[in-house]
Amino acid sequence: MDKGSLASALGSPSVFGQSQFALVRGNAFEAKVKADGGAELLRLVHEKLDRGAEPPVEARVEVPDLSATGPEGRAARTALALREATGTAGAWTLLDHPMLALEVAGSPAFLEPDAVVVHPDGSWTVVEIKSFPMLDGSADPAKVGAAARQAAVYVLALERVAARLDPAPRVRHRVLLVCPKDFSNLPTASAVDVRKQRAVTDRQLARLTRIEEIADALPEGVCFSPEQSAEELAAAVEAVPATYAPECLSACELAFHCRARSRDAGAVTRLGRPVRAELGGLSTVEEVLAAARGEAGDPDDPAVAALRRAARLRAEALATAGAGPGGPAGAGGTPEIGAGIRIGVGAGEVSECR
Repeated sequence: MDKGSLASALGSPSVFGQSQFALVRGNAFEAKVKADGGAELLRLVHEKLDRGAEPPVEARVEVPDLSATGPEGRAARTALALREATGTAGAWTLLDHPMLALEVAGSPAFLEPDAVVVHPDGSWTVVEIKSFPMLDGSADPAKVGAAARQAAVYVLALERVAARLDPAPRVRHRVLLVCPKDFSNLPTASAVDVRKQRAVTDRQLARLTRIEEIADALPEGVCFSPEQSAEELAAAVEAVPATYAPECLSACELAFHCRARSRDAGAVTRLGRPVRAELGGLSTVEEVLAAARGEAGDPDDPAVAALRRAARLRAEALATAGAGPGGPAGAGGTPEIGAGIRIGVGAGEVSECR
């Protein structure tokens, strides 16, 4: 289903996304890298990953046409182009925006890497082109890590294609990351080993609950079509368990809808998973406040004991401050414990205890 359309139909549209200026800049940089039949891109692949091969300027270079109808057709055309390129000894082949298929939880997901290069020895390399700069030969580690995780998924998908060939070609675990050099628009590149990210992704895919198992657990007749009323859609979404956390805002189109549900339920998960972990069995803000006041909760529970101790220390501090030149802490001289917990709602869902 299209979660963006679903979120809009529920009245909580997603408003995040990449800047249009960043998209235009990224597309312009990618076009520059792939200009002249990918000559500069193949030069970087040769320089960073395969110096022992014949340089692309001296060898035959092929850029096959991958156009086809629909993602299934493009994936089949890509697999055929890879098979033909692997059987052509001594040539470099550049596949521009190939289409790969990878099974995720029992359903095919179609992936489109920036490029895949077939080396003269028949091995395959994934190429990722990003618009963030490499300054003095290094880039932002967080962005490089995200690119490595993305490329690892493409490596897995390529391995599935290679496994269907006999003999199976080698899919290189060092991918090429191409970025602008310093503050210019000139391309530079770095080889990134994605074996760790590939292994982690493979394990995560193997542990995913299959889609048919999720579907079997849904009520009969549940439907997520945006054409339904908001009430029917909300009931359908409620049928799928979800736990909101602040990091969902950057990854899921339904995050705003789930955040509203989490706020209505008073769930502490909206303050972040670390806060939720510290509070043990206390799952709502009301339970936390009641435990801090001594109205509920097991005194032997470490989380309850810590909350009550924090409440006592706060009360003592405010009482001491009220006895000074500033006057009483409140109208009755005794502060209300619940007033000491302030929940700030913003980009990071920050919580503060004072």
